Amino acid sequence: MVQPTSSKTFNDPFSIVSHEMSNLAKSIANLIGSGHPTLNRVSSYYFEAEGKNVRPLIILLLSKCLLEIPIEKRDRIPIDTEDVNTQAYFRGTPPQTSIAGNSVDNSMSPLAILHGINPKVILDPLSKPMEDLPQFENVNGILPKQRRLAEIVEMVHTASLLHDDVVDLSDSRRGRPTGNIAFTNKMAVLAGDFLLGRASVAIARLRNPEVVELFSTSIANLVEGEFMQLKNTVINSNEDVVINDGEKKSIPKMTGKVPTKQHDYSVKAPNDVDHETNVRAAFEYYLHKTYLKTAALMSKSSRCAAILSGAHDDIIDNCYDFGRNLGLCFQIVDDMLDYTSSEKVFGKPSQADLKLGLATAPVLFAWKQRPELGDLIARKFDQPGDVEIARKAVEECKGLEQTKIMAEDYRNKALENLRKLPESDARSALEFLTNSIVTRTK
Repeated sequence: MVQPTSSKTFNDPFSIVSHEMSNLAKSIANLIGSGHPTLNRVSSYYFEAEGKNVRPLIILLLSKCLLEIPIEKRDRIPIDTEDVNTQAYFRGTPPQTSIAGNSVDNSMSPLAILHGINPKVILDPLSKPMEDLPQFENVNGILPKQRRLAEIVEMVHTASLLHDDVVDLSDSRRGRPTGNIAFTNKMAVLAGDFLLGRASVAIARLRNPEVVELFSTSIANLVEGEFMQLKNTVINSNEDVVINDGEKKSIPKMTGKVPTKQHDYSVKAPNDVDHETNVRAAFEYYLHKTYLKTAALMSKSSRCAAILSGAHDDIIDNCYDFGRNLGLCFQIVDDMLDYTSSEKVFGKPSQADLKLGLATAPVLFAWKQRPELGDLIARKFDQPGDVEIARKAVEECKGLEQTKIMAEDYRNKALENLRKLPESDARSALEFLTNSIVTRTK
């Protein structure tokens, strides 16, 4: 294991960026408000509960860590100096230019157009003049665009939770009813769409085309990953049939008018190729799905934080790799906890993956030793006794232990990425956070 090398070790990574984290919910509230009170209620519902807030924490700590890079080595883009404590940020003479001199709160279109049909009634907080929004004192030297980035990533993540809970028919999250249960499926889906719309406006106001491209791609990745999980199909001999919620559904055949491309992880039926090839393809499918669903947002937002800092390409690439490895580790641990944590501790129904027909790492490791599990995986554990058989196989084949080793491997890679960044308190906090992901219980 790679150990922190800084002179300080932090048991509470939040302490490094406590000012920004304590204002996170308030800042997001100013981004998501609408003129409709019910929409406000649904959109803010998940932000009221105590969540992990891992994603914004990573962005803020990474942004602070990048401050240690000398300003002359952060000239890939002109740095936005607006609202920045220059003494804390630049540690010397600040640059004379900023990115268009625009705040993340300033609109690019005329307010009368953004307000809609009645421009005298301001219902849209995103289109309010800048002075109407609260301005938080900057104490850490983190750029306003990086602070806004942390807020955006949590909005996008929360939108995905609202949608996931509808798709997965979930009934509890963070210790209380999910949005689809507390409100309705329609309201939860629409609120998720609304959050993505709000986040898209905020992304545009970062005024960096590269960042806009990365974030937009990460949103598309979330959907692609969800479709891979919906299909699930480490094994599927019939591409025209999907199994969801215990029901087999024939999907319309392609007409050929719109050319479509098959993904690269099409796995044959168990008897068509050798077992080892099928298992290897199944793990490739699983890891790619895991990247799209979880690691894409972490990796691309980490890359965005580095881009906005003005860092050079080697640092930007390393930050992306860190987010990718951390995201894969995080989701693999999540898949392991689904087997081991109680519903009360986990904050959502435990042992739900098998019931949903999902073949995650623990059962894939069991399948590697027991080829007969392939038939259960192919039918998504939808016959009586399938879930119990799979769960017992995971236990007997030490699927959880092997899954933990896989998670630790990605943890170690993430720690190696961090060692390429300047030594600092923020880096030590990131190292602690990275290590704690493997040992977490919820």
